[in-house]
Amino acid sequence: MRKAKLFTFRKIFPPPHKPPLKRPRPFKAYSFVPFSPLAMLDPTILTIGGIVLGIAIIERILERWGVIDLVDQFAKVMRFILPVTFYGALFYFFATFMF
Repeated sequence: MRKAKLFTFRKIFPPPHKPPLKRPRPFKAYSFVPFSPLAMLDPTILTIGGIVLGIAIIERILERWGVIDLVDQFAKVMRFILPVTFYGALFYFFATFMF
């Protein structure tokens, strides 16, 4: 009867080469959530703001000229338009701003 040779698993399959563990280098992390005041320079928002500012200036000019009835009508309209414009521009800004 022949004697069987024993082979260990490590002799048949050598262990895979593992590179020595290296500590990762520290790196600077920057936030990718840009919030810049320059983002407010959107042409749509500037146009809406310019229109509202122009109406306010026209209202002041008409007040100096003494056309109080027309100024009163402007004030009634602006009392509704200003909040709607503000919230609309705010919604537009956050809807189109990439976070």
